[in-house]
This record gives sequence, C-alpha cells and structure tokens, in this order.
Amino acid sequence: MTEEANTDSKSARAASFYDVDGTLIRTNVVHAYAYYAVNNPSLVGKLTSIGTLLAGIPFYWLADKFDRRAFNESFYRNYKGFTEDRLVILGEEIFEHVIRPNLFDGARDLISRTADQGRDQVLVTGALDVITAPLADYLGADGYRANRLEYKDGVATGNLRKPMMAGANKALWIRRLAEERGYDLDRSFAYADSGSDIPMLSVVGNPCAVNPDFRLRTKAQSYDWPILDFD
Repeated sequence: MTEEANTDSKSARAASFYDVDGTLIRTNVVHAYAYYAVNNPSLVGKLTSIGTLLAGIPFYWLADKFDRRAFNESFYRNYKGFTEDRLVILGEEIFEHVIRPNLFDGARDLISRTADQGRDQVLVTGALDVITAPLADYLGADGYRANRLEYKDGVATGNLRKPMMAGANKALWIRRLAEERGYDLDRSFAYADSGSDIPMLSVVGNPCAVNPDFRLRTKAQSYDWPILDFD
C-alpha cells in the first residue's frame, strides 16, 4: 500500500475516511515527537530537543485549538536536522511503543465493521507519513494521506511538503481522491474529533464526531450528526 492511494479501485463506490489523533488513538503528534526527542543518540541533541518541546507546549496548545495550520508550521520545525532514515526507523518504534498501545478499543471494531459493509478505509491525518504508514498497515487501510517532511540531502529542513494536511486541505484531498477512485461522497463516511476537521466531515454524506471537542460536539448536535465516545 502506498501513501498516495492508487486508482485501481474504480469499482469501490464509497469509503470511510478517518482522522487519526484523538479519533482512532489517544496520543497525538506531540507524543510522537517526544519519542524522537528522548531517543536522540546525542545527549546534547536530546536535551535540546526536549527543552525546545517543553518550552513550546503553551503555544502549541493554543495553536492546536485555534489555528491548526499555524500549529503544523511551527511544530514540525522541531524535526529540522533529523535524517530521513532515522525518522523511518523510529516511526516503526513509535507505532509499536506509542501508537498501537493507545489505539481506542472501539476504533478497531469501527474499522472492521465499516470494512465489512464494503467501504474502503482511508486515513487522513496531520501526523507524519513515517508514523502513519505502519498504523495503516496494521489496520488494513486501503490508503492514507499524511503530512510529509521536506528533506534536503536526506536531512529534514523543518518544513512540510505541500499540501499540508490540515483543515480544508483534508476536504480537498478527499474530493480529489473521490474523483480518482469513483467514490460516491454522498454515500461515504468520515470520522474526526476536532472542530478543525469540520470541512473534512462536511464533504461526505455521513459525518460522525468521535471523542469530539467542544466546537465539534456543538456542531454535531446542531446538525444531528452521530457522536461516538471511545475514550
């Protein structure tokens, strides 16, 4: 399976699209970076990474609540200087030690149930591709789209490749994939936990709020969207 979902599934008429952090798993991108930081082979690098992360947490919290794009642009600068091969290796470790143990019990059941109903399973997340890939394989997803770091000579620059997976860009990507694969979005489903994912939920005929924050819960109640609470 590749990140860019291929176009061989033309016969598939509907899909289920999932946000990941807070929707399928308890952890988020900060937990993942913390794992990278504490496993930095250099003591100085480890202390610097951890210190920078801790100092930025108040800003990250605010940005995550009010401007997901600003959060991503700022947060992923922490990865500047990491080598691509090390990020890939640690991505597998993060899945084993951080992601899989924090998968909501109800999430695996939800994916199995919707797959049995004949819909493709697609992850759409602001997490990094090197972390999302093993999760997608584990869940048996039919495709995924995640944020991707920019590399120069195999070293992360601290910038994300475009398009950034946040807010309306998730909805735009889902529309593009639907055109490529022939999905009927009116018959498709989407699951997310954050108010920033309202565009993603609104692009399908069957949106569902999962572990919703206040903004999304209010929206879901107003529009009679189903609400699932896994946590």
